[in-house]
Amino acid sequence: MASTSDLARFDRQIAWHRLGDFEHFHYNVLAVDAAREIADFIIRYAPDQRIFVHRHRSDTRTFVIQGEHRIFEPDGSLKEVRPAGSYTIAPADAPPHSEGGGADGALVLYNTRGSAGGVLFEVLDDGLLTVATLGLADVLALFDAQGGRAGG
Repeated sequence: MASTSDLARFDRQIAWHRLGDFEHFHYNVLAVDAAREIADFIIRYAPDQRIFVHRHRSDTRTFVIQGEHRIFEPDGSLKEVRPAGSYTIAPADAPPHSEGGGADGALVLYNTRGSAGGVLFEVLDDGLLTVATLGLADVLALFDAQGGRAGG
């Protein structure tokens, strides 16, 4: 079993990146297979914060490595808490939501499969209208920008 110091060392080995001006999380892209529309990445959520409301346009698998992964309704109410060790499979076009970390934040591994015309995620406004998208090509560009290697 991994100790707290092992997880802290793991966290320090990853080069964490910001996605534009979005707050309360950092990412690292691990791999992208554009031909099969698969992307793997890790997100580190800040403690007791939540990110923007969005919709997944791809099948998404998550594994909570550390902390508590929280899922929120668009109105901000807590919908679900996923403790470390939780594995979840969500179909494309699941209901809009936001996500965040618990009291100690969270490290969550994501695997997306497929897309909606190349779109993996839609960023939504308060009226749940799409204001931005993040596509497979965008994630590939993020991977290339970090040197084309996991952890970079």
